[in-house]
Amino acid sequence: MNSTEADLRFLYIFIELIILNVAIAIVFSVTPFIKELNIHDISLYLLHANMSGVVTYSLFSRRNLYLHDDFSNRVKRINSRILIFIAVTFILAHLFLPRTFSRWFLIEYIALFYVGKLTFYYFLYKYLKFRRTKGFYVDRVLIVGLNDMSVFLRDLLNNNAMLGYEFVGYVSEISENQNEYVLGHLDELVVLVTQHKINIIFVTLLAYNDVNKCKELLAVCNKLGVRLRFVPENQYWFKTRKNLESVGSLVVINPQEIPLDDLNSRLVKRVFDVFFSAMVILFIFSWLFPILSILIKLSSSGPVFFVQKRTGINNKTFKCLKFRSMCINQNADEKQATKSDSRVTLIGRFLRKSNLDEFPQFFNVLIGQMSIVGPRPHMLKHTDQYSELIDYYRVRHYVKPGITGWAQVNGYRGETDELWKMEKRVEYDMIYLENWTFWWDVKIVFMTVLGKKAYNNAC
Repeated sequence: MNSTEADLRFLYIFIELIILNVAIAIVFSVTPFIKELNIHDISLYLLHANMSGVVTYSLFSRRNLYLHDDFSNRVKRINSRILIFIAVTFILAHLFLPRTFSRWFLIEYIALFYVGKLTFYYFLYKYLKFRRTKGFYVDRVLIVGLNDMSVFLRDLLNNNAMLGYEFVGYVSEISENQNEYVLGHLDELVVLVTQHKINIIFVTLLAYNDVNKCKELLAVCNKLGVRLRFVPENQYWFKTRKNLESVGSLVVINPQEIPLDDLNSRLVKRVFDVFFSAMVILFIFSWLFPILSILIKLSSSGPVFFVQKRTGINNKTFKCLKFRSMCINQNADEKQATKSDSRVTLIGRFLRKSNLDEFPQFFNVLIGQMSIVGPRPHMLKHTDQYSELIDYYRVRHYVKPGITGWAQVNGYRGETDELWKMEKRVEYDMIYLENWTFWWDVKIVFMTVLGKKAYNNAC
């Protein structure tokens, strides 16, 4: 898969070119200089400015990638880069622009570009710090091993909020360790992961030729539903290899890579999720909601929506929305609906048969908690129950849960009164995780709407 470092570099140059072109547009709009130019000259100035930005970024990109908590570090880098940008801009101006080019125009948009960058990064830092303090979209990290590499990795994670990791502590291979960050021994890994709600484990101590130990650790992580990454000590040797992940400036090895680990794939899926859910909410939910709300209210007393905590990506809990299909009862969060369940209302039975009870989950998709297609989210009680009975059950949580999924369109939906039914769901979900493509998502959507199996066995 593509390095996240390359993806991050592309993202930053895209953002900086937007700031640069906004600065140029503002200067053009307030200066009479624009009246003296024709379309060809304006295009030439724009091309020159963007070329200068790309050249500058290429010269300075590696030192620009990673954000430190101290904003003064970023200001120093911006100052250095703007000096390089000025030099590049005027050198290229003498080469490509007419001899009578306006130096004041260049100075004005460079100054505004500088102010724009400072403003953007200032608010970005504020947002990232707020996000980390609130725990939004942050993966909690354990580092297995205590050596120079693990200390460097800890500093990298702590000082780069953009990466989205929160360092929790070390797991030591030594029984007694006085380091203040050591939480426990490797034998206590299962307890530590559960106790500290860990999402990802970085390993810096294991030899990669110890295949049995690596497989054993991977099996433990799959059982717990946490991601595993190995951090090689010889970084220079691994940096020459293609299709490896990176965390900050470090190359890491993913022993269980799935297609949606790729940033570009996740972006494509997210764009599809946002577009599709927005269209459904705008053109279907907008008129369907009032009708169903009235019918639900008439069928029994209680709210229109049923809100239930379910397990999402990386074992994080979220509030899943549904149209209420049952009478208010005390067992809604623990007991599944059955085919002859007396709790299900008349309109509720229709909602379940037609899958219309799931429509509010398009809001879960829109805000990023779910996807259109993915493993169905289960009640918290069932997550705990089935993760003890089925290997790889929690691996389903390596991606966002979906409104529909490969298991559902193949008929594995509804009540799981026997263990084999849940085992088949997990089997189909694993096939989906390991072989995801965008067009497979599209196919599953069509199968959900048109296929008969997507509507069978509904309770």
